[in-house]
Amino acid sequence: MPQGKPAGVPCVQLDEDLRCRLFGLPQRPAVCASLEPATEMCGSTREQALHWLTTLERATTPGQPAVQAGA
Repeated sequence: MPQGKPAGVPCVQLDEDLRCRLFGLPQRPAVCASLEPATEMCGSTREQALHWLTTLERATTPGQPAVQAGA
């Protein structure tokens, strides 16, 4: 996504199983490659991981009030 991915919009590189089509490829954006799976980020369920990613998106949306991660 040349202009970046808006918060709340799924990445265009996700397949039907929500897996990254660019995983392991040099075209994968640096921000995606920098995400390291960890219990603190991923939790123990898919729902917990998506909650954390949503929190990160909200916290980094330009013009939005700051949100404390994990809140």
